[in-house]
Amino acid sequence: MKMLFLTFYFEPDLSAGSFRNTALVEALKQNLDANDTIEVITTMPNRYASYKVQAGNLEERGNITIHRIKTPSHKSGYLDQILAFKTYFQGAFKLTNGKEYDIVFASSSRLFTAFLGAQIARRKKSLLYLDIRDIFTDTMKEVLSNKAQKLITKPVLNTIEQYTIKSAHHLNLVSKGFGPYFKRFFNGTVGYYTNGIDEEFLDYKFEGKMPSNKPKVITYAGNIGDGQGLEKIIPEAARKLNGDYRFKIIGDGSSKTKLSARLEELDVQNVELIKPVKRRELLDIYSQSDFLFLHLNDYKAFHKVLPSKIFEYGAIPVPIIAGVDGYARKFINENVENAIVFGPNNPDEFVRKLKDFKPENRMRHTFVEKYRRASIMQEMAKSIIQMKREPYTTISAESKPD
Repeated sequence: MKMLFLTFYFEPDLSAGSFRNTALVEALKQNLDANDTIEVITTMPNRYASYKVQAGNLEERGNITIHRIKTPSHKSGYLDQILAFKTYFQGAFKLTNGKEYDIVFASSSRLFTAFLGAQIARRKKSLLYLDIRDIFTDTMKEVLSNKAQKLITKPVLNTIEQYTIKSAHHLNLVSKGFGPYFKRFFNGTVGYYTNGIDEEFLDYKFEGKMPSNKPKVITYAGNIGDGQGLEKIIPEAARKLNGDYRFKIIGDGSSKTKLSARLEELDVQNVELIKPVKRRELLDIYSQSDFLFLHLNDYKAFHKVLPSKIFEYGAIPVPIIAGVDGYARKFINENVENAIVFGPNNPDEFVRKLKDFKPENRMRHTFVEKYRRASIMQEMAKSIIQMKREPYTTISAESKPD
């Protein structure tokens, strides 16, 4: 069996897509036969302009080959991301020219890696397995503020999306909240292998004691973009909590300048903006925090998502504060202990619930056992390989027995 594996982000990049797909390739490797091969086509690390790390443009790992395409640097703006993806798209076509594949796998949050997979699979007459991590068209309808842009962009994106999804032989959706959206126009098999908890978080030795920070530390780590809407929640909440709490915001993204400007406008002094850090350093910061913070902008599209950050935070014996709605709120309420949930973009509710909360540090053992990334990726890897070898069925990682 020959497999093509398409992912825009891969190790050593820092992103949810990178962590997920690196773990999946490792799981696939453990399930391959001697004559099976996987060709990974990804990019040089580019998730954050402020985080630079070296990686080879070609790696051979036994029966796995990894190609990394160098893309133009970007700061997560729409135009520079389009240019970066155009380079990746063209590079992938060049690398696959003249080759044949039994399965094309594509993991996509912004639709176009999935579209690339559909294009290649159709040309090669290969089976296509799509791993959908976000509903890009749904999000763009709300993000685009200009009516003319929406009128032009919406039909184009809808056409690309339906072409892409209908090209697939199987869809995996990381959130059950995505199901109704795609089932309107996809009649094939659908699975639900979520994101999960990486081994670095499971191996880390937490002290299990409450930090003695004065003021208490609330930490956020991840992308700082329009989807997170941190500029709409952090400055106001921090100003109201000044003296009792301080915030550590770790990461980078297209809205970091908005956040910084809003903090300056309100003269907020208890928020520290920190560049992206490696995961080991991040774990040390988490262990010294009193709360871990998560927030999604108040878009209806985000009522369907299940943020990967929930799994990362859930492995740490620290209280979680989550400003989410829809399926993410339901998932946290049903699965994640020791958490505060409030409405997105609502600093007053955030502050009120935080002040009423009695924090404690305790491990979420049931959650950790159910959502180990390695276990979920093993099941997903088997489902991908099974698509070629025998009649295809799927297991939902969210409904597996504990």
